[in-house]
Amino acid sequence: MLLKSIMTSAAALAVVAASAIAAPVPARAQSDVQAELLGFHQLCDRGDRKACVRFGMILGRQQERHAEWRRLHPEWFWWEH
Repeated sequence: MLLKSIMTSAAALAVVAASAIAAPVPARAQSDVQAELLGFHQLCDRGDRKACVRFGMILGRQQERHAEWRRLHPEWFWWEH
């Protein structure tokens, strides 16, 4: 009985570990503003024009963080490449 529960636990752990390794790592936000920008950028990439405008507006208001964001998220500044 104990061996069966240990084997079941080990199998479940192996499945969880394998899915964690195989799953792509999503972009992580460092702040609320960055989280909002990530969301709008993803929507913009899917064709939501309003999200593109909101993304640009928020990005424009945060001038002091542009250098950091250019380093962390070069795809946000695609027009500069």
